[in-house]
Amino acid sequence: MSAELFGFNIDNYKFEEAVSVAKELIDGKKVSQVITINPEMFEYSNSDSEFSNIIKEAEMVIPDGIGVKIALKINGNNIDRIPGIDFAKRLLQESAKNNIPVAIIGAKEEIITRAIENLEKEISGLNIVYYQNGYFDNDKEIYDNLLTKSPKLVLVALGSPKQEKFIYNAKSILKPCLMVGIGGSLDVWSGNIKRAPLIFQKLGLEWLYRTITQPSRLKRIFPTLPVFIIKAINYKFSK
Repeated sequence: MSAELFGFNIDNYKFEEAVSVAKELIDGKKVSQVITINPEMFEYSNSDSEFSNIIKEAEMVIPDGIGVKIALKINGNNIDRIPGIDFAKRLLQESAKNNIPVAIIGAKEEIITRAIENLEKEISGLNIVYYQNGYFDNDKEIYDNLLTKSPKLVLVALGSPKQEKFIYNAKSILKPCLMVGIGGSLDVWSGNIKRAPLIFQKLGLEWLYRTITQPSRLKRIFPTLPVFIIKAINYKFSK
């Protein structure tokens, strides 16, 4: 089941349903892509037809940003927000339970190594067979390494739209696996950035907490978020 917004289909799953579908994709017969979509990605798709096509072809598109949830609700669809960082962590936990090989790509070397160290302490049995920081110029070399290591779950933290394009291009190259764009999750898992308190998470206000603690993000959030909501209102009345 899905809901349409600005010409894109957004999957309507409860958190556990999304995890179950992802587990099926991990066991699937092709490379599958999960996009955790936020307002900035919608906005970027307006000026990049390649990126727009990638969203449309993804096997799963889940609403990460609170702005997407609000926009969907304005247009008559009450869909649960599924935070990408929580979704990815849960997939790592499920992978550990089932000895599924994992690869992680992205961030600075010290960030990704610290994140992996913390994840391995937290999640018993986690089988990370390959990792690579995000500072590389030769995608083919990374794809070749992934082919050699054969992970079934690949988390890619290169930032959007780079991570989505990296994953999309991998679809015709890699062995069957599930690939998920995870944005800045490694910064949180490494401890480099503190995640918002639980009350902010539950209220969908992590963006507000991060803006308060990282004022440099203000230009990224505004005017994108309010403009996005206004566009969602206009979209409702244009149909």
